[in-house]
Amino acid sequence: MSIFQKCYDYQRVEQVKAFGLYPYFRPIQENEGPVVMMEGRKVVMAGSNNYLGLTAHPYVQEAAIKATEKYGTGCSGSRFLTGTIDLHVELEHKLAKFMDKEAALLFSTGFQAAQGVLAPLLKKGDYLISDEENHASIIAGALIAGCKAKVLKYPHNDMDALEKLLQSIPLEANKLIVTDGVFSTFGDIAPLDEIVALKKQYNAKLLVDDAHGLGVIGDGGRGTGSYHGVHEEVDLIMCTFSKTLASLGGFVVGAERVINYLKHHSPALIFSASPTPASVAAASAALDLLIQEPVLVQKLKNNAAYIRDGLAAKGYKIQEGETAIVPVHVGDDLSTFQMWKMLYDSGVFVNAFIHPATPQGKQMLRTSYMASHEEEHLDVVINAFDKVGTQLGLIKRRAVNQS
Repeated sequence: MSIFQKCYDYQRVEQVKAFGLYPYFRPIQENEGPVVMMEGRKVVMAGSNNYLGLTAHPYVQEAAIKATEKYGTGCSGSRFLTGTIDLHVELEHKLAKFMDKEAALLFSTGFQAAQGVLAPLLKKGDYLISDEENHASIIAGALIAGCKAKVLKYPHNDMDALEKLLQSIPLEANKLIVTDGVFSTFGDIAPLDEIVALKKQYNAKLLVDDAHGLGVIGDGGRGTGSYHGVHEEVDLIMCTFSKTLASLGGFVVGAERVINYLKHHSPALIFSASPTPASVAAASAALDLLIQEPVLVQKLKNNAAYIRDGLAAKGYKIQEGETAIVPVHVGDDLSTFQMWKMLYDSGVFVNAFIHPATPQGKQMLRTSYMASHEEEHLDVVINAFDKVGTQLGLIKRRAVNQS
């Protein structure tokens, strides 16, 4: 059998498309932040990770344009050789200062950051202890690191299970706990205060992926460690530019000696072209705005709370939370696709999460919000969910379940 046979046997996409329910790879034609143009009409964007709404901010756009005019469209080399420009160094200094760590290191994508940190740090005999619901970038990084280190997983946010794993490892062994700060699917927050206590008790180090926490929670948007009051105890924090920082790329912050080691031992850094001038300049400008306008973080929090309250008032069972991610549980693939299409036809774009991205029975619509949403946009979302939920009989069923 040909290695490509599985490709020809894969028919699921065509089947979903035949019913007009395919929700993925929908091109955006224009983007003003809270509202986008898709298929020739405007829809409210309720599925973006553009948490502070800065991708369309004039200051950020102008920074990217000026950087392109000055440096060109790319750096034509890795950071290790010819690909470092002064913008990279300047942003690393700014990130380290903002995150209150000694040093920072940029990567070309957030996905690469996980591989670029985990692979060089872990060696044979070391242990990597990972939350089972960590982001795919951590899972991929763990697979690479697992060639040398032993990878152990604990049930999601289960501190008793984490402690049992730590107890099973020799105290003198090198141990790295890695967790998302804010989990990307359901928007729940890792109990970093408890993880830090266990880290200290069992002589481990801690790496937090705060892609969905930066700019969203914590003092001035500094993330999950700040939110729990344990920021100083988090050894390494990695993030992406593609959410709060309105660009493309990633970074890690931590002790200067650790960052220096990664600079000289990370294949993901050494053998990848460096982040483009435009993307670095845009991220730097977005960081400026985060620092100068912390009110954006509060606006985002208010918007997410408005949505949670609004959907709950319509009869939906919405889990409590403080992040920008508000999941709406549906329960199976077909119903999720149907509800997605009805919302889209009503002028609202959300994300359909189905199995295996979520466990069977927990298929859902993942909605997420921005500081740039106004109440008029949020009301469109709430009213669309009200209309669609009523038509599908979801609201009545959920309201009964609540009682």
